[in-house]
Amino acid sequence: MENLTASEIAGFGVGALLLCATIAAPRVDAFISASQRRSLDMCKRCGNLRMIACSQCKGIGSVRKGGAFGFRVLEEIYESLEDRNTPKQLVPCIKCQSKGRLPCPNCSKLP
Repeated sequence: MENLTASEIAGFGVGALLLCATIAAPRVDAFISASQRRSLDMCKRCGNLRMIACSQCKGIGSVRKGGAFGFRVLEEIYESLEDRNTPKQLVPCIKCQSKGRLPCPNCSKLP
């Protein structure tokens, strides 16, 4: 790293900035949407839908066999290379009972 030019250092800086922006984007979006909902007197979490997506299955209603943290990176790569028509091993989500959504904890208990 002795012979770095100014443009290489600037490139590292821009890359680090883009990486930080990519990581922070979902939190910034959630903050902005919550503030907009608050200004419209809506529920900050669901926007008066009274339902939120299940955090375990992400709203799909089923999870891969092996659980939410079943990391099988090499097996997934080999499966994608072999045959695209093979069905994925999915099991019903227990948390939401395969509905994909849950009642909003902030506003669903209100009358």
